[in-house]
Amino acid sequence: MTVSDAPTRPAAASDSAAPPRDAAPARRPGHRYDVDLIRLLCACGVILGHTGSEFINAVGRREANGAAAYWAGMTADALSRFAVPMYFAIAGWAVLAGAPPRDGRRLARRMVRIVVPMGVWTAVYLLWGKLRDTNEDPVRDLAVDAAFATVRPAYHLWYLYAYVPVVLLLGFVVLLRAGRRPWWLGAVLLGFALGPGLLADAGRAAGWATPSFGWGFGVYSLVYAAGGALLFSLSPRRSGPGGRALWAAVATAAAAGVLVYQTQVSYVIPNAHLLVAAFTGAVLLALTRVRVPERWRPRVKRAAGAAFGAYLVHLMVIQALAEPVVSADAGAAEAVALTAGIWAASVVLSFGAALLWQRLGLRRLLG
Repeated sequence: MTVSDAPTRPAAASDSAAPPRDAAPARRPGHRYDVDLIRLLCACGVILGHTGSEFINAVGRREANGAAAYWAGMTADALSRFAVPMYFAIAGWAVLAGAPPRDGRRLARRMVRIVVPMGVWTAVYLLWGKLRDTNEDPVRDLAVDAAFATVRPAYHLWYLYAYVPVVLLLGFVVLLRAGRRPWWLGAVLLGFALGPGLLADAGRAAGWATPSFGWGFGVYSLVYAAGGALLFSLSPRRSGPGGRALWAAVATAAAAGVLVYQTQVSYVIPNAHLLVAAFTGAVLLALTRVRVPERWRPRVKRAAGAAFGAYLVHLMVIQALAEPVVSADAGAAEAVALTAGIWAASVVLSFGAALLWQRLGLRRLLG
């Protein structure tokens, strides 16, 4: 989920028309270390949420089957609910304001850096499930489903099937406004739009059962992306620590509301819910434009660069750590300690693995 591209040679003539001569050149902002920090927080939040899922699944989503494990899992999950909407917000800011694509070729390269690791890790998770004998269907069937966005056992990758169309649509709009004519991008977006109907028709004509088509997004993801572009682009506020403290309090209250909703109303709370939107917006406003000390900046930037890789691998790490120790019979202190311990170990191992393969020159392949 990178947000910048180094300038390269000019776009091919077939990709675009030249921008108007009187158009002012876009001024690219300096590096946003606050965004790096928020990306790190999102990755750690996703890992926390999936750690909680292990405890929730251990009790079959029922408090009666183990109250301590149930509440530990639900609390961890509730605290993570800002992370995925925030990823959409960061994506919207990156495309619309932070690092808008200058031509279709650059946008395509961004997507290749997402889709290639996504495909590699889908295959890894399928093999991981086969080795652990946890796949519900044959690997071949699961692989076909994954091509159309029914992801098992790598269920956390669902986000990327929405992220890619959102970024491509926003990028398409940016390029059009810049005077470009990215026909290939329009064709891809048309494929996303027509894909469900075409797949269903092909299945009926051939008499085959077809997988669901998940390459697409809901209105909420596009709104989070547009809203993120707005909020991340706000000028630095001068309200001081008091303003950030207020937004932190709002975020805490929203997280508590999410916990109540998921335990008393329905689990899982939709991303398109007022409580989730309030949680996400409050976290964003509490941290946007926060000053990262200069001595921390290289480490924060490097770790943020590994966040995508950590996101891809973390579910495997959590499952390996949680399987032998998570139990519905855990007491309160044990459940809290296990949740914190598995989460911390998963963060360290996931980011450590991502940093290692980046050092080995495998970032383009593994994220």
